[in-house]
Amino acid sequence: MIAVEVVYALADKQKLLRLSLPYGTTMRQAAEQSGMQAHFPGLDLESSPLGIFGKAVAKPQERVLEDGERVEIYRPLIADPKEVRKQRAARAAQAKADEEGA
Repeated sequence: MIAVEVVYALADKQKLLRLSLPYGTTMRQAAEQSGMQAHFPGLDLESSPLGIFGKAVAKPQERVLEDGERVEIYRPLIADPKEVRKQRAARAAQAKADEEGA
């Protein structure tokens, strides 16, 4: 058996569950067996991105866990980070232009 943690967080609520699972358990299996859906209704564990200690894993259904690892369930992105940065830079440039023109 191995000991792992499964975590999920919203802006106002977070949950960490400690599990004892058989050797050979994958990340996706651990997330599904965690029971996290009981704490977060509507959480879709089949399609949620997963990671270990802050690093996303491309194929969590294949990644076998090791003792002591923490599986993180990620929320889907609401906005594209590149687009958000681009918009912020455009607003800053416009504010600077307005300042210089005033």
